[in-house]
Amino acid sequence: RRLNVRVNIELLSISNPVHKKDLAVRLTDDTDPFFLYNLVISEDDFQSLKSQQGLLVDFSAFPQKFIDLLQQCIQEQNKDIPRFLLQLVSSASVLDHTPVSLNVVETNPFKHLTHLSLKFLPGNDAEIKKFLASCLKCLKEDKMVLEEKLRKTEEDLTRQLSYAQQSLSEKSRELDKLKNEWTSYTTALTNKHTQELTNEKERALQAQAQYQQQHEQQKKELENLHQKSIQQLQNRLSELEVINKDLTERRYKGDSTVRELKAKLSGIEDECQRAKQEVLSLRRENTTLDAECHEKEKLINQLQTRVAVLEQEIKDKDQLVIRTKEVLDATQEQKVILEESTEKKQIHIEKLETTIKSLSAELLKANEIIKKLQGDLKTLMSKLKLKNTVTIQQEKLLAEKEERLQKEQRELQETGQSLRMKEQEVCKLQEQLETAIQKLEESKQLLKTNENVITWLNKQLNEIQMAKKLETSASTHGGGRTAISPHGMPDRPSFPSSGINHPISPLYAFQNLPEPAHNKHVNSQCPIQFNTQLSKTNRCSDVQTVTATSHPANKENGDNLGLESKYFKKKDDSIPLRGLSQNTLNSEYLKPYLSTKAQPSPKSAVTPASAYFPG
Repeated sequence: RRLNVRVNIELLSISNPVHKKDLAVRLTDDTDPFFLYNLVISEDDFQSLKSQQGLLVDFSAFPQKFIDLLQQCIQEQNKDIPRFLLQLVSSASVLDHTPVSLNVVETNPFKHLTHLSLKFLPGNDAEIKKFLASCLKCLKEDKMVLEEKLRKTEEDLTRQLSYAQQSLSEKSRELDKLKNEWTSYTTALTNKHTQELTNEKERALQAQAQYQQQHEQQKKELENLHQKSIQQLQNRLSELEVINKDLTERRYKGDSTVRELKAKLSGIEDECQRAKQEVLSLRRENTTLDAECHEKEKLINQLQTRVAVLEQEIKDKDQLVIRTKEVLDATQEQKVILEESTEKKQIHIEKLETTIKSLSAELLKANEIIKKLQGDLKTLMSKLKLKNTVTIQQEKLLAEKEERLQKEQRELQETGQSLRMKEQEVCKLQEQLETAIQKLEESKQLLKTNENVITWLNKQLNEIQMAKKLETSASTHGGGRTAISPHGMPDRPSFPSSGINHPISPLYAFQNLPEPAHNKHVNSQCPIQFNTQLSKTNRCSDVQTVTATSHPANKENGDNLGLESKYFKKKDDSIPLRGLSQNTLNSEYLKPYLSTKAQPSPKSAVTPASAYFPG
């Protein structure tokens, strides 16, 4: 089985009767209080243990090494295949109280190595009781410490809770205050921002107007600049076309020179191959001549040695001179022949050497010429590459400039079209302005005529009212009618400027109603409203002229009678009367424009009538 065991290691020092040190090791189980094994190792016991198990550690260092082994076992305990194991082996059952061996084992693929093996004795009843008493004492001490800590923490928590509640109440009050302040601040800010927004809008409108003016000025300036840039680009284009023609001519010339140089190069390469072949043949001849010369030199050396031998023989054999004279003459003749042949051969060799030197010099010259031609070729090829790159770049630049020119021409066409459209719009606006000015002048003339008509009508109304007052004072108190005869009115003027060439017919602006029985007098008040309204196409302002005469005729009743405020309002559905005949000004045509309204009162009845004269 597998257990978690607690190992206690203590170093005991005993000074009575002899000073010595003992190592006490105790094995316990936290879950089983009766699991107790003890081991006490003295220095003498350690020496025997060291000799038995081959330990290399002293007694003073043994506890630390044992602790290190235990720590390695703790590190390896969670692995599937641990390297270090702590084995507790018992030969009999646990109840027999037999010694138990504790082994620290290292596992490897080959075998299990036991680093240390210690024998523990199980604890008896007294030791177990002593151990349990110590455990109970420790638990009580821990309990007391924990109770003290709990009490302190409870006090601290109650204090913190009360402080937190107080701070929470204060914070809630502060929060309410802050909310109120924030609402007031936000309202003030909103008002301020609305004012600022209105100001900013006004500024923005002013800035917009300024920017529009600036935009128009910049537009004019840009149009001028655009025209100038177009002219410059056209001039530049003509210059570039001339440069392009020159470059194309140079390119054709360069191509022709390259072809000529290639032809020359092919001829020079053929000559070079021929010269190489000749050099090879001359080298072969030179090798054959060198071999022949070497053989002849050998012969000369042999002859020289022979001559020396013969001279020695002549010196040695002076006595045999007579006998050997003939041989000597023959040898001298042969010598002369050989010398002549050698001289001839030397002359021939010298000639060959001179020819070889001249050939080598010519070969060196040919090599130098070939190198020069190769360098010229390289320079020409590099120049050609440069020219090709320059021409390609110029073609690209030309293509880009052509695209730019096309774009600018398109922009020019678009700007021209926009300019034409704007010119057309300007012409239309000028025409509209002229028509508006004409209509304005006509409306001014109409206004003048209308004013004249209004003044005349006011005069007529005053006269009518005066006549009516006189008639009402002279008339009886019974119910009667009051009317104004058109024949009683003076002649009316005509207004040729307004388009009315006939005299204006009077309108019956008063409509009599039957009086009640208790009324003895009738007050009639006739304000006439003249609305002069021009058409919307003329874009002129409406002119409204109101002439009202109200005189308190009935002083006995003391009533102020007049038209209501709705009769003084401007009517937008008016139709201008221009050039109408006298027949069209009858009452049937003017029925929509005449409005009558009776305003009853306990004392009098009022008959207001409004006559509408459009411009």
